[in-house]
Amino acid sequence: MKFTPKELTPYLSARHYFGSEQRRHRDLAKLSLVQLAEIVNFSKSTLGRVETAELLPPPELPSALDAAFGTDKHFHGLYQLARREAHPDQFRRLMELEAEAVVIETFATLIMPGLLQTAEYARTLLSQPAGVAPDLIEERVQVRLGRQERLRSPNPPRYWAILDEAILYRPVGGTQVMRDQLKALLPLVDTPTTKIQVLPFVHGGYELMDGPTLLLRLPGGKVVAYDEYRARGHLMEDPTEVNQRWASYDALRAYALSPQDSGDLIRHAMKGYEECEAAPN
Repeated sequence: MKFTPKELTPYLSARHYFGSEQRRHRDLAKLSLVQLAEIVNFSKSTLGRVETAELLPPPELPSALDAAFGTDKHFHGLYQLARREAHPDQFRRLMELEAEAVVIETFATLIMPGLLQTAEYARTLLSQPAGVAPDLIEERVQVRLGRQERLRSPNPPRYWAILDEAILYRPVGGTQVMRDQLKALLPLVDTPTTKIQVLPFVHGGYELMDGPTLLLRLPGGKVVAYDEYRARGHLMEDPTEVNQRWASYDALRAYALSPQDSGDLIRHAMKGYEECEAAPN
């Protein structure tokens, strides 16, 4: 069967245009992906994923392509645009990267991270805004719970979460939902593959308090970051930008309570969600 290359969409984004230009120049030079890979010293897989916009071009690739095709700074310029734009389907891309990650580190400000949410806590969040169809809510809940399976797999990623103390006291879903949610954290607070720390109120303001941040380290050492804001997010794959986020995260880790003290604070917060017994008549 004759191989048919995937149809490209060059005008969807700068990332897509970069990939389409790589293929156009490769076709003009009558080079296969394998041949181009040998010239620029990148794998065929990497080049193929760049062409289909599944992967942000590695920082060293633009200059290698300009040298290979004699295009001056054509690819260099396209890369400067691509690295600064939002991925056109970045949440799907983020989930793909999360599924591959060997290290997952997250900081949460107001809501429990998705990988730590119980079904009822997630159901409460995913039921907003009002009017969402029940079957769609359940589908989304199951997708979120499915992401958590990696933490229980035979070869789980290293997972480290820092939670703003405010998360412990925001009664999402009501008393019982919050008590069950906090109880579910305790087995994960300090294990060989998971750590949970709480950043206490007494620390005051901090650099990442404007929104949650997710950091991923992939096989081979590639790192990505994701900042999430109201109804939108920003996926970062540029190493310099990601390392800046990681430095901010490491600073918060230094100011957070130890896993043991964090566990004690979570247990203390749970007491605030105990049902009061009715007074006898």
